[in-house]
Amino acid sequence: MAKQSVEEIKEESDYLRGTLAEDIANEELDHLDEAGKQLIKFHGSYQQDDRDIRKERKKQKLGPLYFFMVRAKLPGGKLTADQYLVFDDLCERYANGTMRITSRQGIQFHGVFKPNLKNQIRAMNDALVSTLAACGDVNRNVMCCPAPIRNDSVRDEMQALADRIAEHLCPKTTAYHDIWLNGEKQAASPKGEVVEPIYGKHYLPRKFKIAIALPEDNCVDVLSDDLGILVKHSDGKIEGYNLFVGGGMGMTHGMAKTYPRLATPLCFATPNEVIDVMTAVVKVQRDHGNREDRKQARMKYLIDSWGEKKFHDTVQEYYGKPLAEYTGDRVTGMDDHLGWHDQGDGKRWVGVHVKSGRIADHADHRFRSGLREVVAKHRANVRFTAQANILLCDVDPAATVDINQILLDHGIVSYDDLTKIERYSLACPAIPTCGLALSDSERALGHVLSMLHAEIAALGLQEEDIALHMTGCPNGCVRPYSSDIGIVGRQPNKYTVFLGGNVEGTALSFQYQDLVPTNDLPKVVRGPLLFYKQAREEGEGFGDFCRRKGETEVRSFVESLPDTSA
Repeated sequence: MAKQSVEEIKEESDYLRGTLAEDIANEELDHLDEAGKQLIKFHGSYQQDDRDIRKERKKQKLGPLYFFMVRAKLPGGKLTADQYLVFDDLCERYANGTMRITSRQGIQFHGVFKPNLKNQIRAMNDALVSTLAACGDVNRNVMCCPAPIRNDSVRDEMQALADRIAEHLCPKTTAYHDIWLNGEKQAASPKGEVVEPIYGKHYLPRKFKIAIALPEDNCVDVLSDDLGILVKHSDGKIEGYNLFVGGGMGMTHGMAKTYPRLATPLCFATPNEVIDVMTAVVKVQRDHGNREDRKQARMKYLIDSWGEKKFHDTVQEYYGKPLAEYTGDRVTGMDDHLGWHDQGDGKRWVGVHVKSGRIADHADHRFRSGLREVVAKHRANVRFTAQANILLCDVDPAATVDINQILLDHGIVSYDDLTKIERYSLACPAIPTCGLALSDSERALGHVLSMLHAEIAALGLQEEDIALHMTGCPNGCVRPYSSDIGIVGRQPNKYTVFLGGNVEGTALSFQYQDLVPTNDLPKVVRGPLLFYKQAREEGEGFGDFCRRKGETEVRSFVESLPDTSA
């Protein structure tokens, strides 16, 4: 029997049900079949296994050690103090004792074994947090600047829009509630019933990502999304939104038809129009996105195959009215929101850098214990950033000294003590949990950062803002193709190096060198950094410099150096 395609699995699933309820209840199964593995993504979970012990288990004639990753969907990255404390408890009770902040402002629990999966998801929902559509061929978590600046109608409206979009594009099927929450098996959906008015029974061809940003603060990397919403505001009021379409980081090594792309302008929409225009964009992708080849299924490929004008005109046709012209606004800056800030309502927040987004306790830094103590003692509400950091919000100013001491006692470094490249670093989980990873990322980042910082400091460039994003595979979850330095897994302990992005996320990098062993990464970037030091313009960032000079000139400079310097 031929293997079912993902499209066939979706079509035959009765709106994401499949046999998930039966398979989850079957105690003899430690994992799901291919159809279940695909469908459970829509419910916010990935089936994984411990890759570190695959070979050893195979020697013992055992199959993989299966478990699940469960992802929370948090528009704008928000959790109350009580919700955070529930999550902290759940990671110990059902997962591997850690939580992982994602690069899309969510939280992941790793190592949830199948018997605990339903308990984990139900407990999250009891805390009023859903996992539905955190993964799968639907709109994923809606990103929005998390800075808790109060008495600011612009930011209030941005978060409200993120919540509206998340609700509007959430699947309407009752399968999620039937399987995970009420435990009652429902009859199949009657024929002819409109269960999914936006998605239909096939949902989208591929994942769909949306982010909302301010021009002056692109902390969510708005141009890396299928639909980027850039706020146009003045005098404390939102005039409307410029919509950018076709962003996406994923590619495949050695496959030229796949590539990263930054979103390009589509139109302007007023606050009253933006939901309807956005819906038209989603429906165009639903009806015309490539369902034959999943490597060509993201909306960026539809736009490039059609051309931007045809895509614009088709969205306009679906919308039913002329689209207003893009106003020319661009991203101009980025703020990672680390350190202490006044909220504007008499309270404060502190942005805490979390190494690789992993909330865990280790000998030298005990993030989980420290953050739990602050949240529990000071009732700090929480927001997660797209840099996989955490904002501890709504704190009484009188608690500032105590919170600083708690963090210090737990080995949690103040952002003032971070190196610049450490501050702007980001890594995906990769091995041992991600099935797609070709090499380490999160586990390798600390070693890579220490080596690169030594090179940067030796050149006197330690005060420069240089973003380094590292992934275990070319799918680009932490956006390595728009950072100053992108390090992308190629083979075990070998990487492809990209140069030319920037901290603001407004430019794509170029491939600089392939198949670089981990310990050779500093040597590979040393030459371009030296060139940057010697020939940069005032105020120019490293990635912007590399892009201005171009791949050929950067290579020529490096090749002219003595072997000991390059």
